[in-house]
Amino acid sequence: MDKKSKDIKHELDTLIKARYVLIYLITFEELRAQDFLRNIAKDQNKELFTWNIAQGIVKDEDASLLSKDEKTRDPESALDFIVHYNNAAIFCLNDFHPYLDKPTIIRKLKNTGFAIRNTRKNIVLLGPVLSIPIELEKEITVVDFDLPTYDQIKELLSNMIENYKNNPRVTINLSEQEIDVLVKAAHGLTYSEIEGVFSKALTDDKKLNANDINLVLSEKVQIIRKTGILESISPKETFMDVGGFENLKKWIDKRKKSFTQEAKEYGLPSPKGILITGIPGCGKSLCAKATANEWKLPLLRLDMGRIFGSLVGASESNIRMAIKIAESISPSILWIDEIEKGLSGTKSEGDSGTSARVFGTILTWMQEKESPTFIIATANDIERLPPELLRKGRFDEIFFVDLPTSKEREQIFKIHLKKFKRDPEKYNIAEFSKKTDGFSGADIEQVVIDALFDSFNKGQELDNGNIFDAIHRTVPLASTMKEKLSEIRKWANERAVIASLPEKEISGETINISSGRQIEF
Repeated sequence: MDKKSKDIKHELDTLIKARYVLIYLITFEELRAQDFLRNIAKDQNKELFTWNIAQGIVKDEDASLLSKDEKTRDPESALDFIVHYNNAAIFCLNDFHPYLDKPTIIRKLKNTGFAIRNTRKNIVLLGPVLSIPIELEKEITVVDFDLPTYDQIKELLSNMIENYKNNPRVTINLSEQEIDVLVKAAHGLTYSEIEGVFSKALTDDKKLNANDINLVLSEKVQIIRKTGILESISPKETFMDVGGFENLKKWIDKRKKSFTQEAKEYGLPSPKGILITGIPGCGKSLCAKATANEWKLPLLRLDMGRIFGSLVGASESNIRMAIKIAESISPSILWIDEIEKGLSGTKSEGDSGTSARVFGTILTWMQEKESPTFIIATANDIERLPPELLRKGRFDEIFFVDLPTSKEREQIFKIHLKKFKRDPEKYNIAEFSKKTDGFSGADIEQVVIDALFDSFNKGQELDNGNIFDAIHRTVPLASTMKEKLSEIRKWANERAVIASLPEKEISGETINISSGRQIEF
């Protein structure tokens, strides 16, 4: 047993020995957690009982899928059984959290805790979601049962190799380095998921070798998707697809090697993350994808809207799970898209404080995280961002994205013309740029697409006239949100670094970036 597992077992062992009567164990790994409790019960000379709604209370040594006690299937009856049982015992209640929204069960569990306080009986609530009603917050002690560690995964793989080494139908060919990579690839999965993916690798072609690393990674992506909280993204975009943003690009480039062993030995801390905020449609999301490609790190996208579940306690559990998954596959990039949407309700009590608790969990993790998980948060509506998020120490830097300058608009036109299989040299790019003052990057992309549809409908090749017509038809972002832009720029003046290099006035064009902090490289 590795150190982390020993620490969890020691914590549980101590709590049970010290007569903490209500313990909440958060985990998806029911069988592994019960195995821990089984060993603790044996060491403390106690009996172990398990309960679930389908079987009722069953003594561990008699437990099987066919075991059943109809009298104790009801949660209230199960708690009555615990109160009246005379011997020293640990009662593991599986998936009890759905019943903790019922006043009768809440009161009954509290009374049960009081009744067995001076006995050698303990109740362990075991489930994947932390759901504690306010009435029980002072009575329950919470323990996180973490996912398998590196050493545990390596031990599992070693045991599998040992079991198959004399099987003539199976070929296992792994160097120590390949074992290390395979174990790291499986990091972040549950014990049963790891067993499943390793078994799948063996049954697929009767071989276990370096080629199976990609199989494990692809399986991991599927498992991440099943959570419905995080999305694994394989970005194709690079900074060649990003027009302008010279300051941001240089900042990213300087930290390209920050997650290497060489940087660690040099004494460099891993960068924490950046907040990219500003004008909608100007390339914030594109920068997140390009950074992952530049650094060759896995990119996980967290949609704050998915965090807030309908079940009581689900939102807090969701954010903790998202953090665990991101850390488990680090070094990685966690992209929190439109972060303001999930945090704007932190001052409101309309959701019983759920937003505030989720926000608190994110802030604490951002401040104290030790894993090399780089955060890229993007935000459109700056005013909805809580001030606590913006203070020093949360992010390494805050970048402000303004409307593209004249030169940047030229780059953006070239990028989109190339993307749609056109040679930019054949078009009047400089004139396009002059005519699109106040256009966002998304506006310019739509201009090119609109012009392509127009030319295709007319049965002709795309020409300058089609693009000028599309420009004329487009109402730019600067016109639709003129007052808002002024407020955003005022905010960025003292709080953020301009993502692009400032551009002096060109041919009477209004300066897009007139203020804001600059950084030296």
